[in-house]
Amino acid sequence: MRWQAREVNAAMLRRTQMAWRERRRRLGGAQTLTKEPSVPENTPPRYDVIAIGNAVVDVIASCEEELIEELELNRGGMTLIDEARADELYEAMPPAREISGGSAANTLAGLATLGLQCAFIGQVADDQLGKVFRHDMRATGIDFDTPARDGEPATGRVLIFVTPDGERTMNTFLGAGQFLPAAALDEELIASGAILYLEGYLWDPEEPRRAMRRAIEVARDAGRKIAFTASESFVIARHGDDFRAMIEEGIIDILFVNESELATLTGEDDFEAGLAAVAGKVPVLVATRSEKGAVAIAHGERAEVAAEPVAKVIDSTGAGDQFAAGFLSGYVKDEPLAQCLRRGAIAASEVIAHYGPRPEADMQALMAEKL
Repeated sequence: MRWQAREVNAAMLRRTQMAWRERRRRLGGAQTLTKEPSVPENTPPRYDVIAIGNAVVDVIASCEEELIEELELNRGGMTLIDEARADELYEAMPPAREISGGSAANTLAGLATLGLQCAFIGQVADDQLGKVFRHDMRATGIDFDTPARDGEPATGRVLIFVTPDGERTMNTFLGAGQFLPAAALDEELIASGAILYLEGYLWDPEEPRRAMRRAIEVARDAGRKIAFTASESFVIARHGDDFRAMIEEGIIDILFVNESELATLTGEDDFEAGLAAVAGKVPVLVATRSEKGAVAIAHGERAEVAAEPVAKVIDSTGAGDQFAAGFLSGYVKDEPLAQCLRRGAIAASEVIAHYGPRPEADMQALMAEKL
């Protein structure tokens, strides 16, 4: 059963746009549309997915337990730090490797390895890590042309200390990513993507939040889909009113949450009650449950998938990001809902079997083998 409508009736789209313009003040406050998108409605998309998210580089080093104690780190946890602390920890790190990260960027990396056309919008600084991030995105086949930001702060980075037992202690400096301005958006680019994918983590800082609101306007006026990942329960705790308003107003077409995020979003501890509270308000709801698999509800159709077996879980970082990549790789091809979920489970199983948040296997071959 086909469940995604790729073409939108023009008259219906015009009515939707009129209603959308009535809601603009609530969506963007004083910021209103200054010009119409340069891509006419119903123009075939040039990209499958365009994402806006944090642009950060993971700096990973192996270390002994003594260094964790010496640096007074929160062993096994994630701590937000400022730039001075980031510099201090970097100086104290043993030899490290740098791997580009960021939730939405990781999802695009997964999509690109699956053969989809993708572009990324995010803020880096004009520094070495910014160059590393840009190189890694482009080397993966993702278009990334957001201009680098001059001056401070530096490009965001996550300093990760890995002890001999495999435990990862993360220290996150968000850096330049917190200052993505609406002026940096390429609106023609946004309008040319079939799906605009937004990262909840980036909703926290005010400037990129305004940029994402503007991007939603542009994408909606071009007749595109809006996909949103809630990212983390603490983000929902801070901005749940915004997220619930977007759901109620029909702004979100595809919503990705995990079980904990669904509970925070709906106030329902029971998983099924949480699904029921949201399912009728978004066209596509995808809820992951770690080892218990995932559920998706789309236009009244429900599908479930079990978690894909993994010999040994090495690192769960990026599991949700890659599940979203797998799911969307089927969605853009109008595949059945159950198969989209299966793709998500396969992609997640690959990334948790090694260190790092991005695929290492030939994902197209892996999908062909398992589907």
